[in-house]
Amino acid sequence: MKERIILIEDEDKIGKITCAYLEKEGYQVDWYQDGLTGWEALNKKEPDLVILDLMLPGLSGVEICRRLRSKGSQVPIMMLTARGEEKERIAGLEMGADDYLVKPFSLRELVARIHAVLRRYNLNQEGVTLAQKLIYKSGDKTLELDLTHQQVKINGVEKELTATEFKLLAILAQNPNRPFTREELIVKLQGYDYEGYDRTVDAHIKNIRRKLDLVPNQFIITIYRVGYKFAGGEDDNV
Repeated sequence: MKERIILIEDEDKIGKITCAYLEKEGYQVDWYQDGLTGWEALNKKEPDLVILDLMLPGLSGVEICRRLRSKGSQVPIMMLTARGEEKERIAGLEMGADDYLVKPFSLRELVARIHAVLRRYNLNQEGVTLAQKLIYKSGDKTLELDLTHQQVKINGVEKELTATEFKLLAILAQNPNRPFTREELIVKLQGYDYEGYDRTVDAHIKNIRRKLDLVPNQFIITIYRVGYKFAGGEDDNV
């Protein structure tokens, strides 16, 4: 069965070319040219992936992303942004978007990004190489990561992370006390390096901390001018 993509893009030329290319690559694509129509479509059916232009008529891409995450949808979201829209791009990432591409973009790169995002989202892809369940303690919190089922709990209460956020947390937790630069994290996360990695990693870390209700430097330690590392007292990981 073909994977379904909803594309919400108001520029006619970009929409037509993108649809044609993705369909040639084997995807089923539904294209909408304004935010409100796209949002109505997303309320009727959840696709395998959403591609959002940030600056849309009717309803912005950032607002669509916020609404999807607010209602509990974990569908992978990729944003398309103009080069000068860094503020909006970071806002989209902080709302839970998984990745972004800056216009003008290569269609081959778009497909590579889609493959990477869907691979992270698919629970049956890329098995875990270390312990299947990790349990750590820090202060008043116990963090449990079930790598097989991609579940995270704080003090026994399950928390919702996007596939990208979960993978980033898992990378850190599987390598306690090892410092990672932002460049290293983005390569492990995306499978390639790309412009803007600093703010992308920072936005995802901010989301993780907020969703898990962590105080500063609890579990995830910021290393000044370097990146991040994971620290916590280890229980019996299995």
